Amino acid sequence: MKPKMFIDRPILAACISALILMLGIIGLVNLPMEQYPDIAPPTVQVSATYTGASAATVQKAVIVPLEEEINGVENMMYMTSSATNTGSGTINVYFKQGTDPDMAAINVQNRVTKAQGTLPGEVTKIGVTAQKRQNSQLQLMSLYCTNGDYDEKFLTNYLKINVVPRIQRISGVGEVMVMGNDYAMRIWLKPDVMAQYGLVPSDIIAVLGEQNIESSTGTLGEDSENTFQYTLKYRGRYETGEEFGNLVVRTDGNGNVLYLKDVADIELGTTSYNFSGGVSGYPGATFMVMQTAGSNANEIIENINKVADEIRADLPDGLVLETMMSAKSFLDASIKNVIKTLIEAILLVIIVVYVFLQSVRSTFIPLVGIFVSLIGTFAFLYVAGFSINLLTLFALVLVIGTVVDDSIVVVEAVQAKFDEGYKSPYKATVDAMGGITAAIITTTLVFMAVFIPVSFMGGTTGTFYTQFGLTMAVAVGISAVNALTLSPALCALIMTPHIKAEEGKPLSFSSRFHIAFDAAFGRIVNKYKVGVKYFFRHKWMAGIALIVVCLLLVVLVKTTKTGLIPDEDTGTVFVAITTAPGSTLAETESTLKEVEKRLVEIPQIYLYATVGGYNMMGGGQSSAGGTFIVRLKDWDERKGDASGKDAIIEQVFARTSDIKNAQIFAFAPPMIMGYGMTNGLEIYVQDQKGGDIETLFSYTKNFVAALNARPEIQSAVTTFDTRFPQYLVEVDAARCKRAGISPSEVLNVLSCYVGGNYASNVNRFSKIYRVMLQARPEYRLDTESLNRMYVRTASGSMAPVGQFITLTKTYGPEILSRFNLFSCISVNASAAEGYSSGDAIQAVREVARETLPSGYGFEFGGTSREEASSGTSIMVIFTICILFVYIILCSLYESLFIPLAVMLSIPFGLAGSFLFAKIFGVENNIYMQTGLIMLIGLLSKTAILLTEYASERRRHGMSIAQAALSAAAVRLRPILMTALTMIIGLFPLVVATGAGANGNISLGVGTVGGMLIGTVALLFVVPVLFIVFQTIEERVMPKRNIADSTDK
Repeated sequence: MKPKMFIDRPILAACISALILMLGIIGLVNLPMEQYPDIAPPTVQVSATYTGASAATVQKAVIVPLEEEINGVENMMYMTSSATNTGSGTINVYFKQGTDPDMAAINVQNRVTKAQGTLPGEVTKIGVTAQKRQNSQLQLMSLYCTNGDYDEKFLTNYLKINVVPRIQRISGVGEVMVMGNDYAMRIWLKPDVMAQYGLVPSDIIAVLGEQNIESSTGTLGEDSENTFQYTLKYRGRYETGEEFGNLVVRTDGNGNVLYLKDVADIELGTTSYNFSGGVSGYPGATFMVMQTAGSNANEIIENINKVADEIRADLPDGLVLETMMSAKSFLDASIKNVIKTLIEAILLVIIVVYVFLQSVRSTFIPLVGIFVSLIGTFAFLYVAGFSINLLTLFALVLVIGTVVDDSIVVVEAVQAKFDEGYKSPYKATVDAMGGITAAIITTTLVFMAVFIPVSFMGGTTGTFYTQFGLTMAVAVGISAVNALTLSPALCALIMTPHIKAEEGKPLSFSSRFHIAFDAAFGRIVNKYKVGVKYFFRHKWMAGIALIVVCLLLVVLVKTTKTGLIPDEDTGTVFVAITTAPGSTLAETESTLKEVEKRLVEIPQIYLYATVGGYNMMGGGQSSAGGTFIVRLKDWDERKGDASGKDAIIEQVFARTSDIKNAQIFAFAPPMIMGYGMTNGLEIYVQDQKGGDIETLFSYTKNFVAALNARPEIQSAVTTFDTRFPQYLVEVDAARCKRAGISPSEVLNVLSCYVGGNYASNVNRFSKIYRVMLQARPEYRLDTESLNRMYVRTASGSMAPVGQFITLTKTYGPEILSRFNLFSCISVNASAAEGYSSGDAIQAVREVARETLPSGYGFEFGGTSREEASSGTSIMVIFTICILFVYIILCSLYESLFIPLAVMLSIPFGLAGSFLFAKIFGVENNIYMQTGLIMLIGLLSKTAILLTEYASERRRHGMSIAQAALSAAAVRLRPILMTALTMIIGLFPLVVATGAGANGNISLGVGTVGGMLIGTVALLFVVPVLFIVFQTIEERVMPKRNIADSTDK
């Protein structure tokens, strides 16, 4: 189909564009919205609990058997595990990008099932779960009480009973995690009273197994001729503390009955007492909502907020439900800023186009092209399974200056025909399209081809490049379709030649502007031709400039800061507290109160939630850990760097520096959810030769100290410590045998009284809870307590447990971790001000080489692992992109040399990008790199305008120098239009502020700098390069005479 067909049939052209717009709008309405695409690796989490066990016991008895079985599951990348002194064990298995998370979970569950037989009975009774972790943390909410009527235990369970089930029913919501403990029926045993009656904990467990049961008792009168039948209903499991207290433990011949309440206190308590919570000084509980893959984050949070409003209406007096962190807040603010930038870019581009075309009608045609291209792209996003996210929106902002280009070429060509003397818009358009159709198709294909290699990349960076690149490529493709259909049709309908002055008639504003602009531009062209001729006479200058720029580019690439994605202010900060080893929860809470006093003084903080007994950075429950979830005031109320996230983190460090009995670490949540809890570096120091944990800790301390001495590192910390006070329990087997008991009986008594035992279940509030057995706290305070706990000997007498046990004071860790089956210690680090995460990663590598001996190594986790592994693939992609463009140009020109004139303009643009990045302090991250890939395509596309015209002039008999000069003069206007629409259109990104500003600046600075310097080089160096390579071409590859070839 030729463009003339659409000029003759403007309604058909309009219908094609209308169809593209309709499909785009349908796609836009149905597309999910999220901050980033689903780029975190699919993760399956395996959880198990061994009540009362130490970290070492959990690791040996639970983690190791499970890991051995899980290791090597299909598509697995790596796995980490942790075991804590609270008896919990967790294994996280990370899979390759693109793995089906449901299939991964099934495969892991199958491996876990195979390992069940090797696990302790207590563990399998509670259950080992394997579930896919959701990819994105949507919202953190807190429920707190302002009048003192309700405690944290009530609030936690109010959430679990009345709030969480309603939120779980919302479509798109995955896991909802409450940071607190479930209700449990606590049976507080009294060891001394138990001993008087000759009882041990296993007797009480047996009683519960006999009497606290559900039973199907059948129906009376069934299958008979009776008038009625009666269903027999057993009362079932007990519900209240009083009912449990009346369980019969023993009777004697005299009719005396021993009840459970005689040997224990019973109350509705919680499963454990290692959590505490609060919100801004009030008792409270916090929960976290996770998103499922492929769902619309914006829509889910809106639904959560609707449900939350309904819940608030029914809350008892004094209860407040508040949002602590919401992905929607940052998402809305970021998208609002991107849309604002989009509108600003469109307006600026239209102004530039009007200045060059001097006609409102002519300007209207590229404006239509922008809207058709941008809106039409949403249809592709929907079909491709993409989402509306920061990447795709940034791609649309970036592509505005490019999509307008094709329409400008059409309008400018028609205008050139008017300037030649054409009067009929129809004839001017038909003749103009005959000369530019091939150029539009070629330049579009070259630009789109740059992004083809990108779509073959795998992993997280591949997802970034693919969504970014394909969005841009499709937008440019649609703009080319529009330029060949609707644009020429509109040109023929609405464009008119500029009216010339007639005697006695005043000129219109656009005509006066046209005359003035043409006169001014004519002078610029003449001066430009003088400059080009100067370079023609001094060709060596272009060669030296090229060599200098290539060297400068190498230096800048090596010295520019690197990163994965820009670090943004999301409006939330976490503060992790680690108190002295062995600290009780009460001691940790007093430290949390000290930190709380400091946080209250920071004016930029809106609200904060406290979680005692959980260290978000250490990744597990610990009585020596605590976390603050801090919600900052809105971005509009925090103007300037002094109120930014980094400044507030610095304030937290400064204000808490006098608290010496705790380690305090403030950090921002990660930009990509599913990559750990922190936004800094995640490092695992490994013992690869099977040594002891003390030696590994010693090397890790040296490693951390060396990291803190490096200027690239702001702070490096590890929450790991081997100084947690412990007692080594040894059972005297010989003495046990003499008493007629086994060591396991002694350990069972100790485990039940001290560690606790999940003995049965209880139904309350339409839910099922555990029945927990344990000695009252006052019976298990110290080592002397063991002499007040009794085990029953073979003779029936009661003997103190202390007789059979020797306790040796020792020290050990509270949490034990492994990485890919090796013992490890996790270290968290953050890059110092003025240094990028790439600089910090390099510093970690250098320090590891200096401090870690043979047999010890390290691995990165989270985003650090992705960034560390993506460096080489980026260079490969850039090389492939450049080769792709070169191959297409070779086929276009039927030459191996002329394309080099185009390709050698690219280093100037890339050097400009890195130079501006250096000046503005921007890091070389994925945003900047996608801008660079686009720059390769755009500079190539623009240089083609020049070399293609020069080649045509040469074929028409001009000398090489005349052809180059003629092309430079004729193509100056479209080249300047392309460059200025891009530079001015992206200027709002360079000066962006507020949410998402760092991403805007990374994208804008590199592209604007590259386009600015690349265009200058293109205007002066490419004509010289054309002369050089055209001369080489004619000498090395003389033209074949096709006519002669066929005659022979």
